[in-house]
Amino acid sequence: MGSFNECMQEYRKLLEKGCIQEAYGGLMRYIMDLRVYFKNKYPQYFVSGIYQGYMDMTYFSFSPESLKSRKLKIAIVFVHETFRFEVWLAGYNKNVQNKYWKLFKEMDWNKYHIPPTTKGVDSIIEHILVENPDFSDLDSLTKQIETGTLEFINDVENFLVQ
Repeated sequence: MGSFNECMQEYRKLLEKGCIQEAYGGLMRYIMDLRVYFKNKYPQYFVSGIYQGYMDMTYFSFSPESLKSRKLKIAIVFVHETFRFEVWLAGYNKNVQNKYWKLFKEMDWNKYHIPPTTKGVDSIIEHILVENPDFSDLDSLTKQIETGTLEFINDVENFLVQ
């Protein structure tokens, strides 16, 4: 990676081509539509606004009362660098995150990825929903994300009631 100025010159070149704006705008519209889909289909769940991020990650939370009451949330995340959709269990704050991260770690739960530390990490556990999203079939992509998210939530809820 070059200096800030060199990076800005590269950014300018990409903007001049025009495709990056179209791609980013399309991605944001899709994630907004995905959020509305979840909000309408699952009115009993809490659905947050969208965090657009700094082209690192874009997400919204989608949480059942069973997790919200524990100050936990489910984040449906698009990770820009790896270009994939993931689902994360996260805490409302770092204290909650640390508490549940320790619980999952101590119970040696290996169904999903547990980050090695909570420092500099926003998740307690993570799962890849769609490795290489096909944006030419948004309905199918939405179904993949929905199915994987609901399975993840079910697994987390089952673990927490043990």
